[in-house]
This record gives sequence, C-alpha cells and structure tokens, in this order.
Amino acid sequence: MTETEGFVAFRKIPRYSREMIITEKIDGTNAQVVVTDGGEVLAGSRTRFITPEADNFGFAAWVKAHEDELRGLGPGRHFGEWWGSGIHRGYGLKEKRFSLFNVSRWENPVTRPACCHCVPVLYQGPFGDHGVQTALETLRAGSVAAPGFMKPEGIVIFHVAGNLMFKKTLEKDEEPKGRTA
Repeated sequence: MTETEGFVAFRKIPRYSREMIITEKIDGTNAQVVVTDGGEVLAGSRTRFITPEADNFGFAAWVKAHEDELRGLGPGRHFGEWWGSGIHRGYGLKEKRFSLFNVSRWENPVTRPACCHCVPVLYQGPFGDHGVQTALETLRAGSVAAPGFMKPEGIVIFHVAGNLMFKKTLEKDEEPKGRTA
C-alpha cells in the first residue's frame, strides 16, 4: 500500500431491528426519469439512456409526451417501473403506467405528477419475517397495483437504515431469474 492510496473508513453498520417498507414488485421494465438542474428531462432504462428513436416499450416516447409534468419531480434521478399493456405480465391493463419506487417521497398522489403512479406499500414496520409473510399473503389475494389481476410477481423489501433492497417472488423464488427447466 502506498501513501497516495489514502485512508478509507469502514462504513457504519446499520442496526438490523429497524424499519422496513415492503412494496409490490411489479413485472414490467425498470425505468428512470432524470431531471437535470437546468430542467432537461431524460428517459432511461435500467442500463442506459433511451430516446423515442431507440426506445424501451415506448417509455422514452411517454417521457417526451409528459416532459412538462415530469419536470415537477424536481432535479434528480427518479426510478420506477414501466408496466402494463404489452409489457411482460400486462396486468390486464389497456394502458402503460410509470410507478415510482420512492414511496417515502411519492406515495401521496398530491405530491407527484398526475401522469405518475407509485408502487403500492403492502407493509411498513419492524424488519423481520412477519412483515414479509403479511405482504405475501396480501398478494396471494391478487395485485394491489392492478386490482383483479391474480398473478402478481412478488415484493420488494426495503431496509430503511441499511438503505438496502431485497426481492421475493411468489413463484420460483428459490431459482435464479431466467433459469429454465
């Protein structure tokens, strides 16, 4: 080790017994809206920026059409799920929706742009298996994001103090994604 590498502190370890927020994991495609400090609005997928000419299930075209409204999200990266008609499970919808992940900021419909939804909160409370099982039981009765759709994908568990997410699916949770028989 050389002197130029510098000191790196060990990060503080969060306490296990803290709050978690569990939301419905929607089966669509990961998306993001970026609002720059200058007010420019950009669309992205999970891995890249996209445009209406090089789109991902029409998300970039939707962002362009709702640019003025989306500017109301404020500067920053706003992650969510682009889902609905023609995307994976479809959820029986005739339209596509953008549901924001940051429920602490966007759950209240008054504070978010009208063109956006928010992933539904299924449980909020102490971190542990009880909350996970409660949320899974809720989904076994059908999707909360799309009432009447009976094959929801699963849940996302957010440990607030650790700023860490986990996912759990209702079917084939023990198998890696994309594995075939």
